[in-house]
Amino acid sequence: MTAAKNDPTESVVEKILDVDVATEMQDSFLEYAYSVIYSRALPDARDGLKPVQRRILYMMSEMGLRPDRGHVKSARVVGEVMGKLHPHGDTAIYDALVRLAQSWTMRVPLIDGHGNFGSLDDGPAAPRYTEARLDAVAMAMVENLDEEVVDFVPNYDNQLTQPDVLPSAIPNLLVNGASGIAVGMATNMAPHNLIEVVAGARHLLEHPDATLDDLMRFIPGPDLPGGGTIVGLAGVRDAYETGRGAFKTRARVSVENLTPRKTGLVVTELPYLVGPEKVISKIKDGVTAKRIQGISDVTDLTDRTHGLRLVIGIKTGFDPLAVLEQLYKLTPLEDGFSINNVALVDGGPLTLGLRDLLVVYLNHRIDVVTRRTRYRLDRRRERLHLVEGLLIAILDIDEVIQLIRGSDDTDHARTRLIEVFDLSVLQADYILELRLRRLTKFSRIELEAERDELRAEIERLETLLGDPALIRAAVSDELDEVAERFGTPRRTMLTEAAPSAATTSRRAQPVLEVADSPCVVLLSTTGRVVRVDREPDAEGGTVPATTHRRSKHDALRSEVTTTRRSEIGAVTDTGRLVRMPVMDLPAVPAGSVQLAAGVKVTEYLGIDPRKERVVGLVSLDSAVPIALGTAQGVVKRVAPGGYPARPDFEIIALKPGDHVIGVAQHSEDDELVFVTSDAQLLRFFQASVRPQGVAAGGMAGINLSAGASVLWFGSVPDSPDAVVVTVAGSTSTLAGTDAGTAKVSEFSEFPPKGRATGGVRAHRFLKGEDVLTAAWAGPAPALAVGNDGTARNLPETGARRDASGAVLSGVVGSIGGGRSEG
Repeated sequence: MTAAKNDPTESVVEKILDVDVATEMQDSFLEYAYSVIYSRALPDARDGLKPVQRRILYMMSEMGLRPDRGHVKSARVVGEVMGKLHPHGDTAIYDALVRLAQSWTMRVPLIDGHGNFGSLDDGPAAPRYTEARLDAVAMAMVENLDEEVVDFVPNYDNQLTQPDVLPSAIPNLLVNGASGIAVGMATNMAPHNLIEVVAGARHLLEHPDATLDDLMRFIPGPDLPGGGTIVGLAGVRDAYETGRGAFKTRARVSVENLTPRKTGLVVTELPYLVGPEKVISKIKDGVTAKRIQGISDVTDLTDRTHGLRLVIGIKTGFDPLAVLEQLYKLTPLEDGFSINNVALVDGGPLTLGLRDLLVVYLNHRIDVVTRRTRYRLDRRRERLHLVEGLLIAILDIDEVIQLIRGSDDTDHARTRLIEVFDLSVLQADYILELRLRRLTKFSRIELEAERDELRAEIERLETLLGDPALIRAAVSDELDEVAERFGTPRRTMLTEAAPSAATTSRRAQPVLEVADSPCVVLLSTTGRVVRVDREPDAEGGTVPATTHRRSKHDALRSEVTTTRRSEIGAVTDTGRLVRMPVMDLPAVPAGSVQLAAGVKVTEYLGIDPRKERVVGLVSLDSAVPIALGTAQGVVKRVAPGGYPARPDFEIIALKPGDHVIGVAQHSEDDELVFVTSDAQLLRFFQASVRPQGVAAGGMAGINLSAGASVLWFGSVPDSPDAVVVTVAGSTSTLAGTDAGTAKVSEFSEFPPKGRATGGVRAHRFLKGEDVLTAAWAGPAPALAVGNDGTARNLPETGARRDASGAVLSGVVGSIGGGRSEG
């Protein structure tokens, strides 16, 4: 018993009802579940929006936040929506607004956000810091709302009204997808390409009996905002047929040379809603746990100018593609997406396939166009009715004025106008409100033209309403216009099912490390280095890599046979040997070697070409000594093995002002050859030079005349096809302006001499010539190139050793040998 507030002596009788707890819980739960399903979590299949999203777009439209207006604070939008339409927390409203503005979430964003709307890894700023307005495509979602195209329902307090569904001139549900968790059910729909969805919808309008296969010719699969690659379409087809399915998405990754000595994986697109920080974290965890191998570093170079760019460095000796398969298996670079097409149809949740989704949307658009046409027809008829009455009044305006002046009041004037001119009440009221300026002759002409236009428009609208085929054609044309205005090219690549790293067994792990297979490293005379992998032949040998046709930079300075996981040495003109890993060198096909595809050796080694240049390559594993010749005529043979373990070391002690001209590493039977600037050639056997340690300075190789220096040094095998090429010029002309003369003589023409002698004449200078500008000796054919690496023609072989040269057609920058067949 409880006493009343007004009278303490008066009591109120309590009424207690016995209710079954199980029944009450069941009823309450069902009401809650229905509220969540219908009012919060699931989108409507017609406009593809949840209630909060629909209310945001409608309220922003009512606030006049069009694309041609300025942005306003998001907090203002949230407040308007919460106060008038959506009686829930401001956080839920702002989260929904943010999602509508995120380009990585929505395939076609509906809100134009200004400020920090977050990223894949970070949340947005508070609503007081961000601003928003409707995007242009959102105007297509809310257009014609004032033409009774949809039903309006009361808001939560019955003081205002709101649309039950938006007109939605774009197929929003398929284009932007949806996600939500209700009670006992959930939805997860993938985004699609607007142009493709419109094409499929228009085809279904023209062919109502179209099958799923017909529609998939236009809509082959989802198109995710961030791009990537969808691997396997079987799950996509299942989803299109039954409403449920799954597919895998992979990042878009390319293998690139990050530096001349380092290869990496560059990620430019990630799976849907996967951020770079999540990928980096998973990679670091895998490397720390030793589950991921072959990765040296991970760098996020993403910016607003270039977009996503995640660089994953690969350690030397690891196959980038094998490491990538490992990353697909153990990191979010490969991610799954489960499709569950649950949406509201006629107020209830249904699981819909592709065709069902298109049918529901098209039926909605047909209803919208029909209601809009009916509304416009009614307005045109009303206007025509008023215009016709006004024309009657203008024709007898004097009588109308006299009639009105003779009436006691407005009601009397209205009645007399109706009786005398046979007008309706609306026409009579419109005439009574007529302004005097409308009584001109020009106004009458305008009214007659308006009447004719209204009659033609009414006839057109009546024809449209009377033919369902015309309504469907109008829907199709409007969809085509929307696709043309807002459509963008496909971003996501679709591929058939491929063996996934995630499904491989533990025993079938990819081989991460590159096999130590044989290869050949080539260095051109223009300083480009390239690796040629040698494939085993049927007899267990290796197939040589040959150059089939001349191209830029084909003249060789050095050729070293080694293996892919080995190191070779690069000898510079300063007497330094730099260890050079073979693995990271750019490789070319074995069948057609193009040295132009190589990398500059100075860039690969990090050498400043203004201070130092590479004169040749040597093998560090060979038992053959390394021979070096200097500009001052010093020769040295370095004893094999015992090289310092440092990355670089001095291989010859040079005298002040001296520098290394050439390096060779060939058989003991080969002869060492010097060619000097004053056209002297000296050949002698290698055995006459005792091998020394790396710290030694060498011994006398050739006696030089005053002012002369060594132009070329190398070793030449005892071969009948060996030749000597010399190019003469003048010191009085500017380098590179005079092509000069050249000759090609057989190597056997030059008699051998002892070490530390002056050699024999190799070229007779013509008038005006006083120096050799280039020289080379070795097995034919000899190849000459210009300073830019292009091929130059040399004279035929056969000139005497002391003969003069023939005039060249172009300047020769360097001379080298061709690719051997070994």
